[in-house]
Amino acid sequence: MSQAQFTVFQGTQRLAQGEPWRVAQAVRQAGQAGAIAVFDDATGKPVDIDPHAARPPEQATAASEPRGRGRPKLGVTAREVTLLPRHWDWLNAQPGGASVTLRKLVEAARRSPEAATRQSQAAAYAFMSAMAGDFPGFEEATRSLFAGDRPTLEARIAPWPADIRDYALALAFPRPETVA
Repeated sequence: MSQAQFTVFQGTQRLAQGEPWRVAQAVRQAGQAGAIAVFDDATGKPVDIDPHAARPPEQATAASEPRGRGRPKLGVTAREVTLLPRHWDWLNAQPGGASVTLRKLVEAARRSPEAATRQSQAAAYAFMSAMAGDFPGFEEATRSLFAGDRPTLEARIAPWPADIRDYALALAFPRPETVA
């Protein structure tokens, strides 16, 4: 599993981007020089980072808990699902049964291009709302964002500060090899 990635802004200037320890270091160095905002690159939402808690990997101490016997805890939660009898019949006829089939269907849907587009749009909107909600053209920009119209979005946010504009576009239209 990859480490969470964050981006820190001081006012409208991007200070740092990367793993929590790197962002915390930038927050420490910025001190009280101005308003600091940290964003989760996966969601575009503001997050709180304790500038004194995070340390570089070489300074981190690994918690070594002894592994118990049996299956590892997977975080499985049992819940009720209401389906028609024909849906249950179909699910139960699938290899692995209903639970395995439902998990596979959910994972396939999560990896779909439509889901990725919705997630990118939601992240860009969360960031834009937090940092640019008062900027000129914000409402028009959000309409372009949700329409998937990159050229119009770029035109609407062109007057915005460069770091905010660039990060919003990176969240809205991520390159396949990067998160933001």
